[in-house]
Amino acid sequence: MRSLLLIATICLLAAAASAQSHLQNTDARGEPLPEELVGVGVTEHLDDQVPLDIPFLDENGQPVTLAKYFGDGRPVILNLGYMGCPMLCGLVANGMIDGMNGMEHTAGEEYRVLSVSIDHTETATLAKAKKQGYLAQYDRPAAAQGWHWLTGREDQIRRLTDAVGFGFRWNDDRKEYAHAAVLVVLSPDGRVMRYLYGVQFDPRTMQLSLIEAADGQTGTSLDRFLLFCFHYDAESGRYGPAARNIMKAGGALTLMVVAGMILGFRYRERRRS
Repeated sequence: MRSLLLIATICLLAAAASAQSHLQNTDARGEPLPEELVGVGVTEHLDDQVPLDIPFLDENGQPVTLAKYFGDGRPVILNLGYMGCPMLCGLVANGMIDGMNGMEHTAGEEYRVLSVSIDHTETATLAKAKKQGYLAQYDRPAAAQGWHWLTGREDQIRRLTDAVGFGFRWNDDRKEYAHAAVLVVLSPDGRVMRYLYGVQFDPRTMQLSLIEAADGQTGTSLDRFLLFCFHYDAESGRYGPAARNIMKAGGALTLMVVAGMILGFRYRERRRS
């Protein structure tokens, strides 16, 4: 029961986090956090560069660096957790898959997914088995080459988690990690662009986050128009209407319609002449 309460507390705190204030050593009321949660949470490092030279092992046990998964114009969803997690990591992964299934974009085509274990004792063999299980839930063939599972040493893992501000802590009594529920959206060159909190992820928010991370280089013309008309609301964790942009778009559309009408009238007058 204590473990379930601890996990529920972490979920609620992570989901309620804002863009500027997240889990630190005090809660939202300024009161001390339980000892188990000190140092657990997210400190946003927006626009910071992730070190791409960090070495890991992929799900096949092959040595790789993060650079392998960047530089091809595709943004990346970074999913931090561990495969032996009793509950929270599975909820985050399942929520991520639900969001991915609801997107038009496909992992391996318009974007990549990196699932990196924060537990340095986990192996590539376990990572490969987990990947196969989750690919069955995300039934798109391209994902096999676009969703990667990485394991590494403790110092390698800490370099990555420190770079994105992901705080976690081992609880020796419960033999499990305390950590936040969050996905990190990275640009094609490895910069931190967006944090998505919780265990459920809106497909439209995920897709617009990826388009924004790629600086509009992925997605359809309609997607880019929607990105122009919507801005990210850190409080709600979603994209909401941007009134100024909508007014600009509406004004431009009105001018186009008026110009079209004038040209039509002039064309008809010339025909009559």
